[in-house]
Amino acid sequence: MSVGTMVTLVLLMVFLVLGIFFIQRVARLGLNAVDTIDSQVQSEIQKLFAEEGTKLAVYPTSRDLVVKRGDTPKGFAFSVRNTGVESADFSYTTEASDVSRCGSTFTKEDGDNLLLGGVGTFSLGPGSSLDPARIVKFVIDDSVPPCTIIYDLEISSNDVPYTSADIFVTIK
Repeated sequence: MSVGTMVTLVLLMVFLVLGIFFIQRVARLGLNAVDTIDSQVQSEIQKLFAEEGTKLAVYPTSRDLVVKRGDTPKGFAFSVRNTGVESADFSYTTEASDVSRCGSTFTKEDGDNLLLGGVGTFSLGPGSSLDPARIVKFVIDDSVPPCTIIYDLEISSNDVPYTSADIFVTIK
């Protein structure tokens, strides 16, 4: 091999190692940013529970989301407080209630298929709240028409309706 070839190989290896190093560093910084955002959402939800008697806290508090088609999944977080004097088993469901603004070919089932983490169960002791908060995300691909869908978040305690909220999702 010639000297020029060996120098080229050495330089390529150096750039490869530096590239891997920088990619790992950027990935680590990205994970730290996600942790920071998650802790901020948790603290905002706890502030919402500062009010006595509140059963449900939803973040963002406006319950209005704007999601772009083809973007990374986005959603809302919620937490529930057990205002009872005994432990209880809770369940939640999130489902599309109004898809009329999305055209005649878009159905309620299509709206429900956009959900990620839309159902679940958890147990809470008396006076305690759900920590960490649950997150419901919306996966919107390019085939979904731009429109606004209203979703119902229904919380049940021991199979009895407990509380609910409407979530407005605008797809752009």
